[in-house]
Amino acid sequence: MERRSYRNPVIPGFHPDPSICRVGEDYYVVTSSFEYFPGVPIFHSRDLTHWECIGNCLTRPSQLSLAGCSPSKGIYAPTLRYHDGWYFMTTTNVSGGGNFIVYSRDPRGEWSDPVWIDQGGIDPSLFFDNDGKVYFSSACGDGQGRNCILTCELDPFSGRKYGESRVISYGCGGSWPEGPHLYRIGNLYYLMLAEGGTEYGHRETMQRALHPYGPYEPCPYNPILTQCGDMRGRVFCTGHADMTEDGKGNWWAVCLGVRTCGSAAGSVFLHNLGRETFLVPVRWTEDGWPICGEERRTDLCMEGLLPAAQEAGCLNFRDDFSAGTFSPRYSWLRNPEKENYHRLPAGKTLYLRGTEVTLNEAASPTWVGIRQPEFVCTATVRVRLAPHEDGVHAGLTAYYNNSYHYEIYLTYTAGEYRVEFARHVHDLYVVTAGASIGAEEAEHIRLRIETGRNVYRFSYSTDGMVYTELGSGMTAGLCTEGTATMTYTGTFLSMYAEHGSAFFSDYEVLADVSE
Repeated sequence: MERRSYRNPVIPGFHPDPSICRVGEDYYVVTSSFEYFPGVPIFHSRDLTHWECIGNCLTRPSQLSLAGCSPSKGIYAPTLRYHDGWYFMTTTNVSGGGNFIVYSRDPRGEWSDPVWIDQGGIDPSLFFDNDGKVYFSSACGDGQGRNCILTCELDPFSGRKYGESRVISYGCGGSWPEGPHLYRIGNLYYLMLAEGGTEYGHRETMQRALHPYGPYEPCPYNPILTQCGDMRGRVFCTGHADMTEDGKGNWWAVCLGVRTCGSAAGSVFLHNLGRETFLVPVRWTEDGWPICGEERRTDLCMEGLLPAAQEAGCLNFRDDFSAGTFSPRYSWLRNPEKENYHRLPAGKTLYLRGTEVTLNEAASPTWVGIRQPEFVCTATVRVRLAPHEDGVHAGLTAYYNNSYHYEIYLTYTAGEYRVEFARHVHDLYVVTAGASIGAEEAEHIRLRIETGRNVYRFSYSTDGMVYTELGSGMTAGLCTEGTATMTYTGTFLSMYAEHGSAFFSDYEVLADVSE
């Protein structure tokens, strides 16, 4: 093995709350999905730096109900574990049901229906001890209003508890102790926690004990991971980590972090891509405590003893709709109405049947797309409206949630075809630009979104070569820090239809990683 440099984040875009497990030479990561369907994307890697989305754990309505789910609710932080031939994923649906477990023999295949757990809180985690006991932990309250970590023993296949849940920790002094993960290393049990909230005070702490139920002593070097006080200004908010060993004595942690979109000196802290997944090496002190990263810090370029030669990776996404199924990188808003989405491989098109539900509602409009993977991207698609459906809107949207989105779309109203640009920020929704086009031009129109650190630009072309800019919107309008309520997600680049139907072809999102 040799030290190799790698680029962070290893899973860019909206992929928060990562959890990792190793099975032989294979590594798997799951991340949160909130109000998006399917739930809990799962990634595979052999080199720890290039990750492929191989599926989603929650792909059926019986596993994931998002009806009435508010923005940034739904599925919170998952944990992934492997034991005795089975993969287990536990998470919380905060919009209905609480904590549950699903399991599978094949992480690329179907997962079980939920096994519901009679223990409240969020951020559940599983720990399989050497003696066969299985421990379930979650971040909860103790009945007197104090945030704590609850733990119980259970059967992960049935959810049956063996005894009452017990408080094992109140954290190490930071607010909101959460994201608990238990590990047995040698004869000691280590409890890893996220503290300080998931914003700019985020950090990771460690405790250890002789028994899973404690008592736990705090690490004298806490926090073992944080960006607090880091003046480099490249990565922020690191925390919610999970660790694994590579089978050769080297330890690694994945954690969430934030890259701010402002690049100029003195810019405010704003991020639009969401919380992303970072990889940091872990070293152990002589007295047996883990320290993550470069003296507790994470950076955009790091190095370590990676377990395998790095594979080629690409963030670009293309779909000509010649295949009969959707890529696992696609997401829908809440539970989609499947009859509104039809891939037509023979014609290399996607048919979207828009309903009266619009992007401005916390519901499930006809909408499908991928997470914006980098600050600088170009998203394009060709759109053709179904004949003579008055009032239809069909196009591309840069979407954060129902109160924060920009879109460019083709519309047909009162016998006229138009391309229009609209913005929704807070409680203001307005069409700010438009252009009339002919019926023949409408048959060949392409729409484009060019994303940037400071501005999104929206344009159209009738010949596929020359694009006319129709409008722009500040990136700040799609940033987490500017929303009216607490939010945890990131921007998507998506196709959509409202009030009528349309055919889409040649959808692509090209990312510029050099910026």
